Order: sequence, then C-alpha cells, then structure tokens
Amino acid sequence: MTDHVHDLHSVREATDRLLTAVAKLDNGALAQESRLPGWSRGHVLAHLSRNADALVNVFEGRPMYVSAEARDADIARDAGRPLEEQLADLRNSAEAFLATTRAPQDWSRTVELRNGVTDLASNVPFRRLVEVELHHVDLGIGYELEDLPEAFTGREIDFLADRWSGRPEVPPTELVAEDGRRWRTGSAGDVAVTVRGTAAGLLAWLAGRADKGASLSTSGGPLPALPPL
Repeated sequence: MTDHVHDLHSVREATDRLLTAVAKLDNGALAQESRLPGWSRGHVLAHLSRNADALVNVFEGRPMYVSAEARDADIARDAGRPLEEQLADLRNSAEAFLATTRAPQDWSRTVELRNGVTDLASNVPFRRLVEVELHHVDLGIGYELEDLPEAFTGREIDFLADRWSGRPEVPPTELVAEDGRRWRTGSAGDVAVTVRGTAAGLLAWLAGRADKGASLSTSGGPLPALPPL
C-alpha cells in the first residue's frame, strides 16, 4: 500500500540531494548537454521546477499543464537561466509542492495528470520522487542509477513493469535481478523472454536510460523493444 507521508519525506530528501549537487555547478555546466537528447542541464532543471508547479495544479483541481505546447515553451524559456535563478526556482517550486500536500485533503481521491492519465492522489508524491531521482541521474553530474535507494529502484521497476504489462507489442517477459527479485511484464501468456541483470540495469532498460539494456542478458529471445515513455 502506498504511504504518501513516507514518499513526501523521500521527496524532500531527494530534493535536498539534488540541490546540494547542483549548487556545485556553474553556468557553463548548466549549458552543457544532459543525458536526455536535445536537453541541456538547464532544460532538466527547468522541467523539474515546472513539474512541481504542475503537481500543485493537480492537487488544486486545475489541469496539470495548460497544453503540451505551453509546457514545452515554459521549459525552453527557463532553460538558459543562470545557476542562482535555477536553484532558487527549484527550491521554491519544490517547497510550494510540499506545502500544498500539507493541506487537508482526500488522499484516496482520483486526480488527473497529463494526457488523460489518472491516478490516486496518494500516488502523486511517488511520481514526484521519480521525477527528482531519475532527472538527477539525467544531469550526468555523478549521481547514477546505482546510487538510487534500493527501495526506490524496486518500486520504480514495479511501476514500469506494470506499465508495459498487457502491451501486445512486448512479448511475455520475466525480469530477474541479481538479488533474486522478479517481475513480469509484456503481453499475456507463457514467458517468452527472460531478462537478467542488476536492478539498476533493469531500471535503465525499462526507463530508456543509460545503456538501454546493453548490460543485460536474455534467454528465449532478444531483448524486447519497449514503447517510448
């Protein structure tokens, strides 16, 4: 069962780690490419700030973003700001999100996210945690998938494996981590492909990050191609 209080505590811890790491950069480093194609580090930080604003909208009953075009325009607008502005925005938007979650509310209610996606309000803090943790890795500044908390990695694999479950273009697939944990994803039926590797490697593949599966081994067939996130 989701524990939104625990997840909000984790969001604060992850945000503090991110702020501490970003504060060591300079303006030149922010302008350099991140690990996300087409995005500088400044784009990643701008996205994180605007995502915090968007989740405030969700909790307050407004559309997450006015439109996809407006979302992209806001990120592009804010990407080139100097370090101090990026840090202040990241800090203030994160605190505004956390402040919103402290208001009395029904955590069991259904809220609407992007593109018609809905979820329970209690799951939104973990969604924010995913944004902060994975995009910290995407900055390419020394925080890697292997550095993510073990519990977080397992939960995100749970989430992504479930996301690709029932997809006819993905064969029935079993994921096996080196520590013995297992997940099932893809279409229904007997397992056609087994994918083995570290939990970090499995997460990298499911989330389209890092080596995208180069460190994994398979049996029964090649590594399945996953739809874009």
